[in-house]
Amino acid sequence: MKIDLKKLTGAKVTSVPFSETIDLSGEALYGAHPFQSPVHLTGEVTNDSGVLRLKGTVKTIYSTCCARCLKPLDILLTAETDTILSDDPTAEEEEDLFVLTEDSVDPADILVPALILQVEMTYLCAEDCKGLCPHCGADRNVTQCDCESRQMDPRFAALRALLDSNRDEQS
Repeated sequence: MKIDLKKLTGAKVTSVPFSETIDLSGEALYGAHPFQSPVHLTGEVTNDSGVLRLKGTVKTIYSTCCARCLKPLDILLTAETDTILSDDPTAEEEEDLFVLTEDSVDPADILVPALILQVEMTYLCAEDCKGLCPHCGADRNVTQCDCESRQMDPRFAALRALLDSNRDEQS
């Protein structure tokens, strides 16, 4: 949805509201397609004494899994922005400045990157999630497995042998 900014340069219109739903199901992030729910954009573009400003909110459900136990999670993601729109091509893009390349603006071009910046690298189903057993794969939140609790990484076997030989010499 493009908003024609020529409407705002006239004296009669000082704001243009927008509300749309977009589909980001094809967007890949961290090797997955987490935006399976519709993405809702709302807000307005205003002309405040000759300064064009886009204020908006974007909301969606981010589908991912727990980083420890792989339980599916749906996280409500929300981002808000208050961005100045500039037609000066020499202006540097900053956090609150968007450089226009034409006489219209698509709110998704500003709000979707703000939404993606809200995504964390990992999510947990609970702070005290015990995760999966590294040996048998059992979910430790649901059941206790019978795996030996102190299995040693074979790469450290030589170090273990040195420690054991030091203990034998000291005895």
